[in-house]
Amino acid sequence: MQPAPLDPVAARQFATEIVQTLRSAGHESYWAGGCVRDEILGKIPVDYDVATAALPEKVRDLFGRRRTLAIGVAFGVITVLGPREAGQVEVTTFRSDAGYTDGRHPGAVTFTNAREDALRRDFTMNGMFLDPETGEVLDFVGGREDLQAGLVRCIGLPSLRFTEDHLRMLRAVRFAAGFGFILDEQTRDAIQSMAHLVVNVSPERLAGELRMMWSRSGRGRSISLLIETGLLAFVIPEWEVSDRLGMDWKKSAEIADGLVQPDLSAVLASVTFQLSLLNLREKDLTVDQNAVENVIQQGQSIIRSICSRLKLSNREKACSHWLLNGLIVFQEHGINAAWSRAQPWLSHSDAPKLVDALESLAHNEKAFDGAFEWGTIAAWARKQIERPRSEIDPEPLVTGNDLLAAGISAGPALGMALARIRAAQLDGVVSTAAAALEWLRRL
Repeated sequence: MQPAPLDPVAARQFATEIVQTLRSAGHESYWAGGCVRDEILGKIPVDYDVATAALPEKVRDLFGRRRTLAIGVAFGVITVLGPREAGQVEVTTFRSDAGYTDGRHPGAVTFTNAREDALRRDFTMNGMFLDPETGEVLDFVGGREDLQAGLVRCIGLPSLRFTEDHLRMLRAVRFAAGFGFILDEQTRDAIQSMAHLVVNVSPERLAGELRMMWSRSGRGRSISLLIETGLLAFVIPEWEVSDRLGMDWKKSAEIADGLVQPDLSAVLASVTFQLSLLNLREKDLTVDQNAVENVIQQGQSIIRSICSRLKLSNREKACSHWLLNGLIVFQEHGINAAWSRAQPWLSHSDAPKLVDALESLAHNEKAFDGAFEWGTIAAWARKQIERPRSEIDPEPLVTGNDLLAAGISAGPALGMALARIRAAQLDGVVSTAAAALEWLRRL
């Protein structure tokens, strides 16, 4: 079950009250990180973080044990729980970090001051503090200047920042793509030379970054940046980037950008499908049915491998497979397929996502050299899913009990008979239960 969305006003007020409470107890405190960046850019922050001079135990004393979580206390982080509509805020004691030993966590932390705390952070855009009462920004790292210039720049040495946490390389791409910024030259160079280290990041964290990257604006550009920096070859090796360096990946980016209902599953399925079709075009295999089947199976194998390796949720796995197979069905049959062939796809709960992918392909037909009428297919599919539910998915004419009563034995034969009658119903061959049973008897 998805958590209820936060009330932006309540979340902001709660984060302000935390700073006020800390300050009233004599502790220097500010908003920190991404919420400050978003404030400067005129965006509504998704969440809030607070940095303070108060030690973790003091934070817990001030807000109470029942309203705080100490999960990150080893790194000076205490989570303060607010009203349901306001969410929670991570309160982190100003700190500096010792050497990182696992590509994610510091070996030790030392509690310090605001300036030192800023210098340990990842990018200048995320290294600023803000006083929520006066609006004053504390910028020790040149973050405001880089925001104005549209730059994603590491704080300090990029190689050091990426050694500390390899996932920061993907975060750099996500920020550049999402905000329409460019990567600072030194930051880009470091990513290109260290891209191979991303394989040491846990699958769950990689998937989390891809979810954020490919469910928001800039997802097409993120694919281009992942290619340019060399990251994609290590993040999704199944797409065989190193063997496709001469390919126009801009087409893949355009297909991802064309999705109206984007998420990780939709991008994985759409791009994998495009790559499968390009395999056919490059090898001129479209007239060889066995070769076509082999390429289709390769696409399905790619999706299975990606979903398994990234440890995606069962829902994401199922949706990725389903979308890819749906695109294959419509590529094979177009609008000439019997309605019984198309109906299971267009009456499915995820049909809008499938039609969205078809429409993105239609808008980017040049990605397939104009070899297929995606526009016609997408328009037809959109029209079908907008029909009343009673038309697109009518009640079956007969049930299993009806067939048992008609003398058909339980087992595989009964299931096959039900499927054949359902297809005949959808294709308009029969329209009543009696006609369906008679039609079946004549087979």
